[in-house]
Amino acid sequence: MSLSDTFIHPEWPAPANVKALQTTRLGGISAAPYDTLNLGLHVGDDPVRVNRNRQLLEPLLPSEPVWLEQVHGTVVANADAAECRVVADACIARQSGSVCVVMTADCLPVLLCDEDGTVVGAVHAGWKGLAAGVIEATVQEMGVAPDKLMAWLGPAIGPHAFEVGEDVRAAFIAHDLQATVAFIPLAVAGKFRTDIARLARQRLNALGITRISGGTFCTYHQKDKFYSYRRDGVTGRMGTFIWLA
Repeated sequence: MSLSDTFIHPEWPAPANVKALQTTRLGGISAAPYDTLNLGLHVGDDPVRVNRNRQLLEPLLPSEPVWLEQVHGTVVANADAAECRVVADACIARQSGSVCVVMTADCLPVLLCDEDGTVVGAVHAGWKGLAAGVIEATVQEMGVAPDKLMAWLGPAIGPHAFEVGEDVRAAFIAHDLQATVAFIPLAVAGKFRTDIARLARQRLNALGITRISGGTFCTYHQKDKFYSYRRDGVTGRMGTFIWLA
């Protein structure tokens, strides 16, 4: 099996010049508990192994990705001009060969592109960033009418595993009452199961983006394929990449 065989290749109606890939935990050299294709330098793994894992991706990418320092905020970097280690939670690109990437291990990665293939974006949508408007900030930076955009939702913690408190529910409902349907009360007072992919779809729909694909993989329950911070605590990070050819 080649490394590319371990990836998820997004199935969405993107133009031919829009290229994207989603790594899994498979195909690298990191040892447990980061086994094996950990791309995160900030999680305690041997940096030599992490950098080697990143090098394994080089033949599949047109240039060095803009690796972000993600802080669950709403800052959007520009891969056409930014250097690595930019503090941001999303990235866009308009130039051919500029590679956007976000890293996740339960948070929702969102890829965006326009129907003409002129701009792409990658979003790290943990609940804090999602509630704060990271998708909206990215769409604004892309500068394209939302009805011309499409989205792909990558692997994230699923609705049967993501438990949150009343504070999280309140943050989303304060923005849109329709978010109520994404929270299922649990037996413990003030606790809910949450569908983060559904919340992202609501945000995208509210912007006018209706062509939405993906959102079917659960990082928590598919341990053989994905890292999950909520499941394992100490674990690796996967990458979600997008660029224009």
